Formats: sequence, structure tokens, C-alpha cells
Amino acid sequence: MRNDTPLVGITMGDPAGIGPEVIVKAYPELCDSSRPIVIGDANVLSDAIDICDASLSVEPVDTVADARFDADRIPVLDLDNVDRLVRGEVREEYGAASLAYIERAIELAKASTIDAITTAPINKQATKLAGSDYAGHTGMLADYTDTKNYSMMLVEDELRVTHVSTHVSLREACDLVTTENVLDTICLTDETLRDLGIESPSVGVAGLNPHASDGGLLGEEDEAEIEPAIERARERGIDATGPESPDTVYVRAARGEFDCVVSMYHDEGHIPIKMLGFAGDDAVSGVNVTIGLPIVRTSVDHGTAFDIAGDGIASERSLVDAAEVAVEIAAHD
Repeated sequence: MRNDTPLVGITMGDPAGIGPEVIVKAYPELCDSSRPIVIGDANVLSDAIDICDASLSVEPVDTVADARFDADRIPVLDLDNVDRLVRGEVREEYGAASLAYIERAIELAKASTIDAITTAPINKQATKLAGSDYAGHTGMLADYTDTKNYSMMLVEDELRVTHVSTHVSLREACDLVTTENVLDTICLTDETLRDLGIESPSVGVAGLNPHASDGGLLGEEDEAEIEPAIERARERGIDATGPESPDTVYVRAARGEFDCVVSMYHDEGHIPIKMLGFAGDDAVSGVNVTIGLPIVRTSVDHGTAFDIAGDGIASERSLVDAAEVAVEIAAHD
């Protein structure tokens, strides 16, 4: 493993979920393009090695500088937060542990001790029991890095999607479709696509209403809020097009017409991504990228899967893909 490859901090996620298992299964492949160090609990990861019957060992370390990187030994920045593990259960102590992993990773990334963060899934019920008000990783990452303008980019094969809003009610999501919010998302999208190595990105902007309002017949938001945002983005030199009808723009993007689609709300963007990633016979895949942060953060696009935790059957594909995207962004950063 080369010493010049990006150093990626992999947070373990909820200890009672599938995070430890997918890390173990992914680890040898992660070493092909990065120096991965796990931020979590060494004893939990050791148990996951046994569950997955993997030919690996765990090396607990106190600092990143102490880590040695090879494909047979997983360095773990051991926070030692979990004494007794019951897989598949929502518990306050597991939520607190998963939050601690993220906090440490953010500290390391802000100090440039690591080049990127890739996160395994957390359980929002458990983190709420632990006193967190965040709906997930993203708000926490934004607050801890003093970031005001940020968004979520999902990546699945050739389809990339960003969002003007995510974890809010549909009623609130409609209110958040403002010219400023849409413009900010378009600009963040263009910047991230360039970080991914796309020199002249094209951005398709989805409408809010069916058929992008169909000339005003089905609503006013597309003309009043989205069109001005696109015009202002184009004035900045961004190749933005729309508003496009939401029922066709994702197919067009998947076929290569656009490098990314800006979606107006959570389900508008998530449904096409998850249809591609979850509906086929292949393993669940997909990557979540938090864009707009001063640090690089990617994540798996699946949950803790408590129902199969401990069975050793969870797919590592999404984690491998997420780490590869983190490496790609870090290399262009």
C-alpha cells in the first residue's frame, strides 16, 4: 500500500447494525486505493471479523500516526465505547458511541490528519435516545464545520442527484424551493462535479410540479423561483438546464445527457437513485456525498439493517463505492 494514497477515516456507524461487518468485508478492497483507518471500537470489529469468517486481524491504535496499513490488518482508532453488544437493538449507548465516532472523524478531518471521511450507517432512533437532535449525519457535519450552504449528492452508476432539501416534510420542502436555495444547490453541484474530475459539467434542474408546471397550468413555483435560479447560474458560467419535467429528467441523466440532476426535495431525487441501486439482482450500492463542506465526506446509501446484523451477509458494495468516491474527491480537492 503506497504512503501517498489518501488516508480515509471510516466511522463504524451504529455498533449493533451491519456497519462493522461491511467494513470487514470491504477492507481488503479499500486498501487498493486508500489508507483506511476505522474509527470505532476494536472489540466490536474483532467480533465482526469472526462473524464474516475473514482472514483479518484488528490493530487498536491511539492516534492516526500509530497506524500501519496493510490488507491483512485493520487499524482501529479505538474509542472503547461499547462494553456489551446486542446486535439489532436500539440502545442509547450505541447511539452515543456512533456520535462519538463521527465527532472524532470530523476533528481529524478539520485538522487535515485524515483526507476524507466515509461513514457507515447510524440509527436515528438510537442517536435521539443519546440526546442528538440531528436527523442524520449531514446536519451534524454542517454544524461542526460551521457550514451554511450544503446539500446531499447521491451517486448510482451514471446517475448523480443533488437536493434542495432532504429530511423535512413535503409541505416545508415546497416552501424551501426559493431562487436562492435552488441557485446555491446548482452552484454546489457544479463545484462538486468539477471536484470529481468533470471539467465542463452539465446540470439538469428538475421542476417542482408535474411537468415542471406545464407552462403555469400546474403551479407557479417553477417559473417564479426555479427559472430565475437557472438564469443566474448560467450567468456565472454554469451549464444549467431546466426546469425539466421530473418524470423524464432522471432517465435522460442516466443516459448521459446531464452529469447531475438538481432535485427539489428528498423523494424526488431518492426514488430514481434507489430504483437503480436496490431493484436489480446485484448487491445494494449507491453513495451519499455531503457537498459544500470544507472536508470530504461520503457515506453508504443504506441503513443499519438490524434484521440481518450478525448474519455476515450484508453487502459491502456501497461502502467500497463510497470510499472510492471519497478518494476521487480528495485527489481533486
